[in-house]
Amino acid sequence: MKIAVLHAYPPEPDGLSIQGYLLYRGLKKIGIDCMPCHYNPSFQKQWVLSAYKPDVAIGIGSWTYTPNIVTSPQNNGVTPIPWFVANGWVANYHKILSELPLGFTTSQWVKDTFKRDGVDVKNYKVLPIGFDPEEIKPIPRTDPKIVCLREMLGVQPHEKMILTVGGDATSKGAQEMFKALAEIDKDFKDWKYVIKASESECAEGHNEEEDNLIDELELDRGKIVRLSGMYSHDFMAYLLSACDIYAAPSRLEGFGMIQMEANACGRPVISINVGGPVDTIVHGRTGFLAEVGETVKLHEEFAYEWMGFDADYKIKFDKPKVFAYRASIPDLVKYTKQLLTDDKLREEMGQNGYEHAMQNFQYPDVAKKAVGMIQETLGIE
Repeated sequence: MKIAVLHAYPPEPDGLSIQGYLLYRGLKKIGIDCMPCHYNPSFQKQWVLSAYKPDVAIGIGSWTYTPNIVTSPQNNGVTPIPWFVANGWVANYHKILSELPLGFTTSQWVKDTFKRDGVDVKNYKVLPIGFDPEEIKPIPRTDPKIVCLREMLGVQPHEKMILTVGGDATSKGAQEMFKALAEIDKDFKDWKYVIKASESECAEGHNEEEDNLIDELELDRGKIVRLSGMYSHDFMAYLLSACDIYAAPSRLEGFGMIQMEANACGRPVISINVGGPVDTIVHGRTGFLAEVGETVKLHEEFAYEWMGFDADYKIKFDKPKVFAYRASIPDLVKYTKQLLTDDKLREEMGQNGYEHAMQNFQYPDVAKKAVGMIQETLGIE
């Protein structure tokens, strides 16, 4: 079996690129003949599809990537296997996506979203994202590098550090966490909330909202630390190990890669009981899943040329579609307070999370699962 892996390559420090690169490494590790390549049209990609002649091309992205990870391989006589992540909805390419002999999704929720929006998912299978336990692993709190990192973040020895990481903090549930922390702060004050976001228009667009909410809640700005920029993936193990609790009650989450990695670093996770986290976090064992407190439903949404349409226009739905979620604030208060105040529970859940990640998400095991599904479904040896 020969497999081309189409993703953001050479590797970049973002989720989609890491997802593809770990699959490629996993395939190599288990002895599969494979070759990585960027999904965008290029001379190199054409050479990979024409000269390397893979049996299948696994492409990583959302449905908007269909021309590059589905149509492009098909036009070169290669069977495409897209590995789809969340995008909130599926607005186009329904016929092409319904006729695929095999497709992967990062969670059952992503698969259900495709089905909701009219894609025939009978040939779709769930394939989780993996991690490298040599890179993402628990680092002792006594390690001088962790001690230094917490000091640089202004976390005092007696304080508990809560961490949220994302392209923008709001999409990962930071505003809901602000509301929860405002309640918690009334009787537990030894916490610091560290938020790491990318330097992006999306993140900058939410910054003002977040700042206004912080002021409205009368939270102490000295207890909220903002980080921005792109960090290397190996540094994330230090950042995750430096925290006491990882919190990401995301408004929309197709898997929860950093949530899983936080567990792999021995940290309990607070998330939301919908979407990808349902597949990755074991409620009450590796973390807590807050119930949905609110949904955002739309009766219509804009579709754009970059989605494969001839022109921008507005799509009206037969019935409202859920495009986002908000975690229950009372649940976030309850679970966050439990983990902040119970050292034993926090340690036990962190250890359970580490064991769960090791048992279910190591990158060679994900590669084996992918190969097994390809062999079973397509009959390629």
